[in-house]
Amino acid sequence: MARRRGWVVGRVFLRLVVVGALIGTVVVIGPAWYVKAVTDDRMMSVDEVPAQPVALVLGAEVYADGQPSRYLQARLDVAHELFAAGKVKAILVSGDSSTRHYNETDGMRDYLIAKGVPAKKVVGDYAGFDTYDSCVRARQVFGVSRAIVVSQTYHLPRALATCRAIGLEAWGVGDDTAKTNQEAWSYGSLRELGANLKMIWDVLSQRQPTLGPREKSVDEAVRA
Repeated sequence: MARRRGWVVGRVFLRLVVVGALIGTVVVIGPAWYVKAVTDDRMMSVDEVPAQPVALVLGAEVYADGQPSRYLQARLDVAHELFAAGKVKAILVSGDSSTRHYNETDGMRDYLIAKGVPAKKVVGDYAGFDTYDSCVRARQVFGVSRAIVVSQTYHLPRALATCRAIGLEAWGVGDDTAKTNQEAWSYGSLRELGANLKMIWDVLSQRQPTLGPREKSVDEAVRA
């Protein structure tokens, strides 16, 4: 009798494990499938992407000396290509500049200006603490309604899905050059699975990032 009871309990436990695994898979894979499905036709090359007023470059790590990390340099190089090809009239660089000891935004601006982009054409967003914040602030603070978003290709689906959800018409041009570091690339791709869940929460809850008064700097950069 005790043996049979143990067998029944074991079967119930196994079923719970299987059901839990299935639910977990749906929760993780579902958002990943969604962001890819709604953005796949918006990811293009520099040559293919339709011209837009602004390129939105999403921030990443800068070093202590202010130099962009390899991943961020690659994003900025794509933005420079877009500008040189006449695909955008201005570049909005959005990063985490929350302390005086860490400033992604100025590092991004300085890099682009050093590559020959006129300073009046590069606008800094100093409160782009994450992808959602950068997209919402681009729309609400800087008045961007259409843009080309620039990041690594594994990050673009989430960024473009966020833009779509908040009413920012966006296309994406991604970088693949950093893929040579396969370990870091795999980590970044895997991290997106969790980040997709956060994106859905942010969008559904309509989380408000740090905002402020409407800025005209992007409008002026486009007209300059």
